[in-house]
Amino acid sequence: MNERLETLQKARDRMLEDRDAHAKVLAAPFDRDKAERARNKFVELQTLIDAIDRAISAEKPVSA
Repeated sequence: MNERLETLQKARDRMLEDRDAHAKVLAAPFDRDKAERARNKFVELQTLIDAIDRAISAEKPVSA
C-alpha cells in the first residue's frame, strides 16, 4: 500500500470513529439541541467519508 493510500485509510478510520460518536448521541434519549447538532455533524462526517472513499478508489490501481 502506498503512503497516500495509507494516509487516506487512516483518515477514513478516524472519521468513522467520530461519526460513531455522533450516532450514539442520536441513539440516546432525545434531547432536541444535542440531537440537532449530532445530526448535522453526522451528515457532515458521512459526506467526508464518502469523499475519502472516492479518493481511495482513485488511488487503487486499475486491474486490466
